[in-house]
Parts: sequence; structure tokens; C-alpha cells
Amino acid sequence: MITRKTPEQIALMRRAGTVVAEMHEECIRAARPGATTADLDRVAHEVLDKRGARSNFLNYHGFPAVACISPNEVIVHGIPGERVLEEGDIVSIDCGAIIEGWHADAAVTVPVGEVDDESKRLIDTTRRALQASIDAMVAGNRLGDVGAVSEAVVAKAGFSVVREYVGHGIGTAMHEDPQVPNYGPAGRGLRLKPGLVLAIEPMVNAGSARSKVLSDGWTVVTADGRRSAHFEHSIAITDDGPEVLTLPW
Repeated sequence: MITRKTPEQIALMRRAGTVVAEMHEECIRAARPGATTADLDRVAHEVLDKRGARSNFLNYHGFPAVACISPNEVIVHGIPGERVLEEGDIVSIDCGAIIEGWHADAAVTVPVGEVDDESKRLIDTTRRALQASIDAMVAGNRLGDVGAVSEAVVAKAGFSVVREYVGHGIGTAMHEDPQVPNYGPAGRGLRLKPGLVLAIEPMVNAGSARSKVLSDGWTVVTADGRRSAHFEHSIAITDDGPEVLTLPW
């Protein structure tokens, strides 16, 4: 069931979004050569505790952490552990928070130290793909328009959109209807209306779009071992246009 949120409910999601934004800020500072992926998860956990928020990732279908930390070839759902971040890596930091029963969810991919030009371009392309989708989230457009503009940005850069994993509605649950593909076609699908809140999250691979899941049942990696980037925001459609609830990055 697709639900539209009231201004009061969106205000609570905005509060959760500020916690997520702080989690990202602190994790980005911690994403330095020599840090482990578990170190970043601990930083995210500390922010939740400090702000009195709950995690929507921890124990979600058994997930063991408050953040998905996904370096290099890991597309999404990386389980934090003893993997050490090295100079030249890139890493996706995906986390969420719950305030008074309302959820927010966002992801960012950042360089670890100095990275190669292709990695910089991959990160920039994925960020621009998300922004194109956000710009398309205006009342009257259709859901397909949101994915089509994202796919166009990625295709122009010569990269690939992951198709098995998509964005989603968000509210009193982290994953609500509708699903939001990061590809077209434009002009089709649900008509966007004020009150709809969506988590938009393009996942972009440097090589093939194909992916595979590792034996832990969570970690999704590129099939060809090349790098992937991931950006996400929770966005409310309002009468005045899209409002990003999970700024500041």
C-alpha cells in the first residue's frame, strides 16, 4: 500500500533525517586509511546513541550492524568487520535512523585518501544521477521519469546502472511501496503527488551492471570485480517541489 504523509509526519522524518546526516558526517571523517569497516559502524552507532534514535538497519532480517559499509567492488549491504580501508579505496556508507516511529535512510560514497580519476568520475556520476532524480520528483511527473533521468546521466558517462536493487517508499517502515527503479522508461508508472516520500538510491558500476551475492547472504558485489558507487536520500514531494530530508552532504 502506498501512503502519503502529512506535514506533521514529514517533520518527524526530517528529524530522523538530521540524525542520518550526522551519522554520515562522522563516518566520512572516520573513513581514512587504516580504519576498518567496523570502525565506521561504531561511529554511526555512537551518533544514534547520542541522539536517542533507533537504528532501522540493526537486526533488519538479521543484519548485524547499524550501517552497511561497502568498499570498492561491494555495491550494497556490506557487513562491517575487519576489512581495512586503504589509500585509494572508495567506500559507500549507508545508514538510517528512527525517531518516534518514523524512518529516514541515506547513503553516500566517499574516497579514502587520493583516488584514481575513474573512481572520482564514478562517484561524481552517481551523485549527479541522484540529483537528476531528485529534480524530477515534482507533483505530476511519473515514477518512471525519476529513474529515466538517472539512467541517462549514467549512460552518458559510460557506466552501468544496477538493476536488481532499487529505491523505495519510506515512512513508518524503512521499505514501503512503491519500488523506485533507477532506470526508465519515462512517462510511465505511478503519478507523483504531494505527501509521497521516497528513498532514491542509484547504484552505479564502473563495468558491467551484473551483481552477485556473497555466501554471507548480504554482501552484494559487482560480478566483474570493478568498483561501484551508491548515493541515496530520503525525499518528500511537496507542493513546493522535492524536499531532501537527509541533508547535508
